[in-house]
Amino acid sequence: MALNLSQKQEVVAELADVASKAYSLVAAEYAGLTVGQLTDLRKKARESGVYVRVAKNTLVSRAVEGTDYAVVKDALVGPLLYAFSKEDPGAAGRLIKEFVKANDKLKPKLVAIGGQMYPASHVDVLASLPTREQALASLASVLAQPATMLARVLAEPASQVARALGAVRGQKEAA
Repeated sequence: MALNLSQKQEVVAELADVASKAYSLVAAEYAGLTVGQLTDLRKKARESGVYVRVAKNTLVSRAVEGTDYAVVKDALVGPLLYAFSKEDPGAAGRLIKEFVKANDKLKPKLVAIGGQMYPASHVDVLASLPTREQALASLASVLAQPATMLARVLAEPASQVARALGAVRGQKEAA
């Protein structure tokens, strides 16, 4: 079904809004997927904070103008599905990577993050990015490490004295 001008403007406005707030973009060829498979993909996308949309490339080109994703305009060829990560940068990559394992008809075409466009092979790199919680946990462990080491250093003289007293007591008891 063809869209009229006002519908196209709505699609462009919606995509522009999503693109301006998104952390990353994965575009994939979806030819050969059934409606059920696409529905399953959309369901998983909602659960993981990813905006998935099938739209005409010309509309997407207009929508990404002025955003970090303007670099992909020339690479938008053929029927594409667009996955924008709304919550963390690696979410779209993880979604597409997991879905491709079960559905070989979905073929990643490009990845865009931080104003740079990368080939489809970078979906694995994007998927390996930590989630926000994982990054915060890693940061907390790095920040806690010096405090833990300081506590160990400060406690060591007292434990050495205790060991020495224990050894002296052991010698006196043996004698």
